[in-house]
Amino acid sequence: MNNSPSDIFNLVVWGILFLVLIVKFFRSIRLVPTKSAYVVERLGKYSKTLGPGFHALVPFLDSVAFIRDLKEETVDVPPQECFTRDEVQVEVDGVLYMSVTDPVKASYGVTDYSFAAMQLAQTTTRSVIGTLDLDRTFEERDVISAKVVEVLEKAGEIWGIRVHRYEIKNLAPPPTVKEAMEKQVTAERNRRAIVAQAEGDKQSRINTSEGRRLELINRSEGEMQRTINEAQGRAEEIRAIGQATAQSIEQIASAISVPGGRASVRLQLAEKYLKQLRTLAQEGTSVLLPADLTDLEGLLESIELGEG
Repeated sequence: MNNSPSDIFNLVVWGILFLVLIVKFFRSIRLVPTKSAYVVERLGKYSKTLGPGFHALVPFLDSVAFIRDLKEETVDVPPQECFTRDEVQVEVDGVLYMSVTDPVKASYGVTDYSFAAMQLAQTTTRSVIGTLDLDRTFEERDVISAKVVEVLEKAGEIWGIRVHRYEIKNLAPPPTVKEAMEKQVTAERNRRAIVAQAEGDKQSRINTSEGRRLELINRSEGEMQRTINEAQGRAEEIRAIGQATAQSIEQIASAISVPGGRASVRLQLAEKYLKQLRTLAQEGTSVLLPADLTDLEGLLESIELGEG
């Protein structure tokens, strides 16, 4: 059976309509993943927001206008040139960490919330750095980041986003300023090295003088102890000699007191006297002799008196 061209055309049209219906039917079924939100419009007007799960839309009437990711995302803030309060140019870049909190506001409140947040972060960074000197910009990165987050939080309420934090990645001064800063750091290190060396020399001299002082003290104490010991030794010697002399005298006295002791002592004295005279005579020394050498008793008495 032959079909006319009009029949074939009708079949093609109905086939296309059927395919469109099938496509629309399947597109009306949406599976929304976790941490995502689908913004649905009905006839070009906002209708509802689909959360995670299975959803069925009305074909030809409902359509998904925006798909928003609710996970935290990072936005690179490109490098920009800023001027510090002391008129030094620095190049700053950073990164934003933010997430969508209201899919409707993020879709209709701003054209591109990522681009808007990046631009606002750049302008705020320039404003904050303009109030700081160059040295403080390196020390107060946290202050700059906190100020940027504070400004973006206010704008984020309108844009349906939340800025969690802003980190400055690089803060680079011009090469000439960087070279001057490196020279300053080198000079500071050299100064600290000189100060440390001076402190070391000072401590070394103090230790040396302290050692000499202790040496002199120890030496003087040693000399003092030696003098004391010598004096005590001489005192002990004198005491021993005195005790020996006293004992000798006591023994002589005891010997004289016995019968015949006095004569024995006189005989010993005479013998010693004669030996002394002979020694002096041998040495050629002039000796004055008594007038009568035959008077032995008188001579012994004179010797005893002289010894006494």
